[in-house]
Parts: sequence; structure tokens; C-alpha cells
Amino acid sequence: MGSTGMRIAVVDYGMGNLRSVAKALEHVAPAARVVVTDDPKELASAERVVFPGQGAMPDCIRELESRGLRGAVLEAAAQKPFLGICIGLQMLFEHSEEGDVAGLAVFAGNVVRFPHEQMVGADGHKLKVPHMGWNKVHQTRPHPLWRGIEQDSRFYFVHSYFVAPVDIGLVAGTTDYPAPFTSAVSAANIFAVQFHPEKSHSAGLRLLANFVAWDGLSEVGVVPLDGAVPLEAAADRSRS
Repeated sequence: MGSTGMRIAVVDYGMGNLRSVAKALEHVAPAARVVVTDDPKELASAERVVFPGQGAMPDCIRELESRGLRGAVLEAAAQKPFLGICIGLQMLFEHSEEGDVAGLAVFAGNVVRFPHEQMVGADGHKLKVPHMGWNKVHQTRPHPLWRGIEQDSRFYFVHSYFVAPVDIGLVAGTTDYPAPFTSAVSAANIFAVQFHPEKSHSAGLRLLANFVAWDGLSEVGVVPLDGAVPLEAAADRSRS
């Protein structure tokens, strides 16, 4: 479907720079109406919902609850194309070690911290936590949101915790730091990533454009992973 007149809601629960996400969506879908909102009615009426976030998991859960958005987010995740970003991925799971807090339990599994004793790179140097900066994402299976994104493309990360799904069938992408961790998951109408596509230049904008075009129904085996249409110009504009 085209994006003309489409309503895309970015969930605002007071955590993170949501404007950068909205701005990136506006660049890839200029005919759509992108709203940053904490109104459950706006989430219910939108055709697409983006669930981003930065910060500590306990703060994010508390703010989501205090603004009365829990039910609206769960409803959106159950029935329409839904994109989780960073903490928006982590909050979809059952429990986080960060603050020993319960998540939304859309998926079975935990959010765990990078293990201190294992944070040593191949060259023997200690790796820093948080994991911050550019790293490769390995696509573990086809998905419409990977369309036009080369295998092992680099995306921008900022996080100290990562998701550990019970069902490995959820995993759509992995990243090494130093061991592989889950950096993207998908199931039905949900796609969620640990990295920040809005900060990831052409590859990130391609993923957002794919999300806008995705019907939330077709998941695997229907879209090739090559044939990218470069989005360098949009990437340049999003950084301005």
C-alpha cells in the first residue's frame, strides 16, 4: 500500500529523543502523517506504530504505566505493523535484569546485561559496556524489513543490556560483541531491533522505509534481500 494519508504513531512516554525517529520517518514517508503522541486514541487509530525509547528499563516501564499507555501499546502490538527500537525491543520481553523489573511479556525471555567476565575482544583488549557505536547486524532469516539491506550492514548501537528470547525462532538478526547476541526479532506483525535505525544512515532509513511499506502480514520468504535503492540523500537530510 502507498503511504499517502497513512498515520504513523511514535509512542511518547517521555523517554528518549523521539523527534529524531519522527524526522527519519518523515523523510522516508513524506506523504504520511507522523505523530509523536502519548494519546492511546492516536495509537489506536494509526496504521503503523513505532515504539522507541532510551534510558533505564525501570524508568521506561514506570513512565509507560503512569501515562496509561500499556494497554494501547499491547493492543497495537497485537494487531498492526509494529516496530520496536532499543528499549522498545527490550520492553516486549518478560523481565529485565536492569532494576529487576517486569516487561510487557509480549515475548517469552529476559533482558540481560553483557557479562563482565566475557567482555574481551579477539585482540585481547577489554570491551566497554555500554556497547556504543557502529556494529554489524547479521540477518538470520529473510524478512520484508531487510529488503535492500546488505548482509552484515552496520547499524548504530547504544546499550548495556540485550534480549535473550526463549524461542530462538524469534531471532531475525544477531550482532557480535564479542559473542553473538540478538539484535533483531520478528513475529507476525512485530519487528523490533536493538540498534537505532534513525541514527544508522542509509541502512537505517531503508529499514524504516521497509516498515512503512510492510503490511504486517508477510514475514518470510516473500521479499529478496538484495536490490537496494540507495537512500543516501535522505540520510544526509536526516543528519541536517
